[in-house]
Amino acid sequence: MVSTGKYISFAPLIMAVSARKLLFFMTIVVLLASCKGYESVVRSNDVNYKLERANKYYDQKKYPQANAVYESLIPVMKNTKNYEPLYYRYTYTFYHMKDYLSASYHFKNFAEFFPKSKDAEECEYMHSYCLFKESPKPSLDQAYTEKTIGALQTFLNAYPQSKYAPEANKIIDQCRAKLEIKDADAAKLYYNIGHYKAASVAFQEVLLEYPESVKADMYKYMIVKSWYEYAKISIKSKQEERYANALNAYRELKEEYPKSKYITEGNKYFLQANNNIKKLRNEQ
Repeated sequence: MVSTGKYISFAPLIMAVSARKLLFFMTIVVLLASCKGYESVVRSNDVNYKLERANKYYDQKKYPQANAVYESLIPVMKNTKNYEPLYYRYTYTFYHMKDYLSASYHFKNFAEFFPKSKDAEECEYMHSYCLFKESPKPSLDQAYTEKTIGALQTFLNAYPQSKYAPEANKIIDQCRAKLEIKDADAAKLYYNIGHYKAASVAFQEVLLEYPESVKADMYKYMIVKSWYEYAKISIKSKQEERYANALNAYRELKEEYPKSKYITEGNKYFLQANNNIKKLRNEQ
């Protein structure tokens, strides 16, 4: 090897590596100390100390730790002055951990356990709100959507002047919109697979359930189409009656929604159904 005559120092590199190792070691030490501290809190028999630590965990947003310590305190804190605030925070730990079903259950319990509490109204609302958080997209089962509506209606009956009332009504509207989409999609599916009679019935039920829908005229138009298509595939002895149903549905569309964009298209079905009825009568 040919010497360049220059001295290469590895001291900065060694120091950098050593610093990283030291930082890693210190991080592990802190984590272990933290875990050890938490375990000692859970095992402690000092109720006041545990409550103090649980509240500190909660304030630090360490909700899993706070939840576990609060839970260990519940059996010994019942019927004490500290039980209400403890249970209130315990319930919110579930909410912050996104365990909405458990949160909903405990919010309801809080409202029932402490009906005179200043937080009872809030917890009754949060019970419903957590159910709403479990409400899935319209294509999935809507059991929690329906439960949300029922719970919020109960809440509004109990607290009609609540500060949460505007939001509660907004959520009910959102839930009903989901249910409408699901019901309308089911009706469309009947139409798309050629079950026209079932489609006409399903669209009529959607109209009855959601009379104020912005899509009401479209549902009425689909009833026109469904009856028309059903008449086309029916035996001749049933066709006139079913074409007549299409005519009646179109008249209702025109009368109830005179400015609907579907009137022009609906009129085509009306004219064709009317012509088909005339042909049927001429054949007799």
